[in-house]
Amino acid sequence: MILAVDIGNTNIVAGAFCGESFRFKERLITDKNKTAEEYSNDFKSIFRNYGVLISEISGIVVSSVVPAVTDIIKEVFFQIMPQKNIFIVNSKINTELNILTDNPEKVGADRLVDASAVISEYSLPALIIDMGTATTLSVIDENRNFLGGIIMAGVKTTLNALVEKTAQLPEISLESLKIPESIIGRNTSDSMKNGIIYGTSACLDGIISKIEKELEKELTVIATGGMADIIVPYCDHKIIYDENLLLKGLVHI
Repeated sequence: MILAVDIGNTNIVAGAFCGESFRFKERLITDKNKTAEEYSNDFKSIFRNYGVLISEISGIVVSSVVPAVTDIIKEVFFQIMPQKNIFIVNSKINTELNILTDNPEKVGADRLVDASAVISEYSLPALIIDMGTATTLSVIDENRNFLGGIIMAGVKTTLNALVEKTAQLPEISLESLKIPESIIGRNTSDSMKNGIIYGTSACLDGIISKIEKELEKELTVIATGGMADIIVPYCDHKIIYDENLLLKGLVHI
């Protein structure tokens, strides 16, 4: 069994794989102020809840965009699994990709892991949309070259900024509230939701079209991340939603 851990700016997602099958998938809040002991208790609780014995875990693979938390999580696994191999993903590992950006070492581990999953499961060339705290778009050509991409504010980041920087706009939840059927909002809340949902989906459609025009090729488009399932249905382009893309990429690596 392989334990795959993705440390993001907002959440830590952990999944255990037996071959190609999930044993479990759980999410923790990323907290830079948490101690190794507190994170250790979190992981021990997860293992207990799913009946996983530490002896069943053959190794751990970690992707992170939060270096401070990476060190804490490494300490946790060294404590509770001292005999297990811990593999931290970075730009120097063999991902079967040729990284053609100006500074390959600066490419986020999460983007490389997503790309590793895509080249093993989907047809190329491809565009990967990962919708987390930031929304990243990564382009992989038919020769497995990582060409680069786009980074922009994530859906919740944009919404939070809108609420924080205005005096009269209310806080809204995209997950718990029904999305308006009409793009024309009849009240403030619906207008905000429409701005986020339809604005983001239109932005992605436009970017996909521009990238395909520049490359003069049709792309396989795959979306993942916490907000992808909300945004993708409102896009006009064909986009494959793969909830577990990053975890599968970690296991593939």
